[in-house]
Amino acid sequence: AEGRRVTETGLQPERIDFDPPAVAPKRDLMSKFDGLIAERQALLDSGVTDPFAIVMEEVRSPTEAVIKGRETILLGTYNYMGMTFDPDVIAAGEEALRRFGSGTNGSRMLNGTFRDHMEVEQALRDFYGVSGAIVFSTGYMANLGIISTLAGKGEYVILDADSHASIYDGCQQGNAEIVRFRHNSVEDLDKRLSRLPKEPGKLVVLEGVYSMLGDIAPLREMVAVAKKHGAMVLVDEAHSMGFFGPNGRGVYEDQGLEDQVDFVVGTFSKSVGTVGGFCISDHPKFEAVRLACRPYIFTASLPPSVVATAATSIRKLAHAHNKRQHLWENARFLHGRLRELGFRLGTETPESAIIAVILSDQTQAVAMWQALLDGGVYVNMARPPATPAGTYLLRCSLCAEHRRDQLDRVADLFSAAGRAVGAIA
Repeated sequence: AEGRRVTETGLQPERIDFDPPAVAPKRDLMSKFDGLIAERQALLDSGVTDPFAIVMEEVRSPTEAVIKGRETILLGTYNYMGMTFDPDVIAAGEEALRRFGSGTNGSRMLNGTFRDHMEVEQALRDFYGVSGAIVFSTGYMANLGIISTLAGKGEYVILDADSHASIYDGCQQGNAEIVRFRHNSVEDLDKRLSRLPKEPGKLVVLEGVYSMLGDIAPLREMVAVAKKHGAMVLVDEAHSMGFFGPNGRGVYEDQGLEDQVDFVVGTFSKSVGTVGGFCISDHPKFEAVRLACRPYIFTASLPPSVVATAATSIRKLAHAHNKRQHLWENARFLHGRLRELGFRLGTETPESAIIAVILSDQTQAVAMWQALLDGGVYVNMARPPATPAGTYLLRCSLCAEHRRDQLDRVADLFSAAGRAVGAIA
């Protein structure tokens, strides 16, 4: 094809190739995913449903949905306290949607702070009994922002090897030196801290409940070690807010550490029943984080309907004693039934609302997951890199709204599926 170009002497004809040669494979940035694509295709070719592309066609309650046209018990949603269908929570969202519209169109630092953003931060201060609360767009963004902002160049972040991806990404975004210790090992944490120079600032990052296996951290011992070495402590309580401790604040409250933990990160997407993240603290300078935290500054704020639902839910969770009790009853019941059936579980006792059923390999995990789904139960299938190398598991998340007849049905289906795939005798 012939085009024209401008030169010093005016328009001149020029040959323009409108059919450029294909990009060489070695320059194709997508080629690095070929192995992943092939692995996924092999999984789908075996005839199973894609475990990572489930569509909820209808959600009828915190514990029931329609998937592929079938009524399904939800056992993999993190909806621990069942707040997603609470009438007061829904009404708060509807009212905010009518009064303030569908979105904010701006950052919290500019035009993106509405009435309910202030209200939800006050609800968090009241719930946790602290002076400072900052809300982020997601729990992931909360860890990303807080960790990368608190620990700077020449300082240290010390984290559990099994930390959530958002914690690792927060470390990568910042400029601090990163030190890992063995999962839940107080001894290894002490050893790593003892090797660091005394002068630089240090942040020890822990989780109350680790989401893959559902095990809790020995926070009391770990916080004591951190303080011995002059480190500040951040605890992610995403999977414990609402039902650990007298006020539902998390594992750190349950272990009596409210005056020793410097920062608590959490999410609205689990017990609160909506979306968003936050960090709370009693540090007198905590508000300064807003002025320096890039994931807080350079993103649009949450829609008013979302923060309105969160504020209402948080205030109700402060008094949800019956829900907490029922959730723990459900966790103990299902954990006990699965142990009786002979499954290998992530914890010896029901430490949290997460029950992990550990399987031998991906083939067995996928087959059992598919059998459960076909029978009308949805659980999460987890595999590396989300789990430790070589670990394949089905993760169950209990809800305070699960009925006993539903859990009986779940146990029966686990029994049948486990025998069919050889996971139990």
